[in-house]
Amino acid sequence: MEFDAGHRIPNHKSTCRNLHGHRYAIEVTISGDIINQENESDFGMVMDFKDAKDVIKRLIVEPWDHAFIVFEKDLEVLDFLNSMKDHKTIVFPKVPTAENMALVAFDILSQAFLKEFKGLIKPINVRLYETPNNWADAS
Repeated sequence: MEFDAGHRIPNHKSTCRNLHGHRYAIEVTISGDIINQENESDFGMVMDFKDAKDVIKRLIVEPWDHAFIVFEKDLEVLDFLNSMKDHKTIVFPKVPTAENMALVAFDILSQAFLKEFKGLIKPINVRLYETPNNWADAS
């Protein structure tokens, strides 16, 4: 699944310290037992891909799409974004690197899958592409 978002890496030695954006792609690997009840809709599957996509879309893609993701301690940018009316801003507990974004997504999805699927199905890896050639994994 893909989404567009802006960010910056404060104190970065290169141009990533500037406000900029990416077309991100997120891949989520899930684990669980294959359903063997023949009368079930998900017979032969761990889960219907649509059900997994719905959770990922609701908790990651929709909130982060066309938002600016800002580190909670990047006060200069946070103040600027807060001065804009109705701006879609996601305040992050960590610097929004691909690595940290993958970790945050993994944590959000792990909690949601535990609650919604009672621990029977869980994410085991989140891969977040910042560009087609650069990505980070979180497990």
